[in-house]
Amino acid sequence: MPRILLFVVSLLLSACAAHTPVPQTPPALVAPLPLSLQIQREQAQVRQDWLLVIQGEGSALRWSLMDPLGIPQARQLLDAGQWRNDGLLPPHAEARELFAALLFALTRDDALQAYPSSSWQQAGDDRRRLAPDWIIDYHGPLDFTLGKTGLNYRIRALNLEEND
Repeated sequence: MPRILLFVVSLLLSACAAHTPVPQTPPALVAPLPLSLQIQREQAQVRQDWLLVIQGEGSALRWSLMDPLGIPQARQLLDAGQWRNDGLLPPHAEARELFAALLFALTRDDALQAYPSSSWQQAGDDRRRLAPDWIIDYHGPLDFTLGKTGLNYRIRALNLEEND
């Protein structure tokens, strides 16, 4: 019985956990869509590489995360400030949080008013913070790191035209 109670309490607490905010309408981004990004995820000295494609679809944004072999890991649609699963993949909470933080990181400076002012801070030209605990360090508009306690992502644009 105590294990069941502990499980129920942990479920309730996780449901109440803070989520990364998203605006009701997609803000102006630093680059035109579609956008292809290389993502290097590092946690506890374990590294994973992913490819993310962000596409506009009417007033919504489609986010498709794949491993290096092209196998889908997560597909989400952001429409009217709400995430929806896109396709048959199971929900992927970490991907939704990553996508929300990426949307903020890719938002142009002059479009940050799409976010509640209490949810973010600009710390110079090369650093932003986003609630609940994201830190973005910029090396360029499409070259930056996203991080929070124990988890880091390195983001870089993929420019397929350079290979031609």
